[in-house]
Amino acid sequence: MARTGRRPGNQDTREAILEAARKAFAERGFDGASIRAIATSAGVDPALVHHYFGSKDQLFLATVHAPVNPEDFLPKIFEPGIQGVGERMVRAFLGVWDSPAGSTAAALIRSAVQHEWSARLLREFLVTQILRRARKELDLDPVEAPIRASLVATQMAGLAKRTGVAVRWRPFLLGAVFKATGNDSPARLPAKARWMIADLQMWAKHYGIAARLPSRFPLNTLRTQRSLAAAERSAPAALPA
Repeated sequence: MARTGRRPGNQDTREAILEAARKAFAERGFDGASIRAIATSAGVDPALVHHYFGSKDQLFLATVHAPVNPEDFLPKIFEPGIQGVGERMVRAFLGVWDSPAGSTAAALIRSAVQHEWSARLLREFLVTQILRRARKELDLDPVEAPIRASLVATQMAGLAKRTGVAVRWRPFLLGAVFKATGNDSPARLPAKARWMIADLQMWAKHYGIAARLPSRFPLNTLRTQRSLAAAERSAPAALPA
């Protein structure tokens, strides 16, 4: 008589678990997905998930094809203290990019650009495995943390220039991101807007540039975004890299 019920442990079991996990993490996020639900979707006992992957974190890293395990390098960044943490983080990034894992990291980013589910998994990886731990270690104000992360991103162009890493900026509709994540623009929230504007003015002064907000702010940039997207498609050489 043929056996029924959950899938036994065999060579296909690991792939079945990964496929179920990929769907669960993309749809419900890292926090919303459970080992039991993933096991049920894969048709296996939860014990088999632990047998193949150990923990939920390890299963998630295998699902996104993470180039490195954050536990292997984050302690080295934060244990010496907050002094010099920025430099250590950049060195860790460059170390991964220049290592054999760099090709995996590049493939992960390319996949995120091409596939929505890959983008969701990459976002979950960055938020739950790196940024959440960084925020905890640095004891950042939850209100200030997103703004500080944005300011760090402004340094990417200089990093690319010094290291030869190519960075191509892409226009996108930020309002759609806010809507998808249930968030709102910092400019619309008085407490966040005050600190955001103060930080922008501080950094503008630091770099010796003028910082002037338009008379109407924030603006609806949908038409501008569409124009940039059309220009990039029809005449990409006319736009800055």
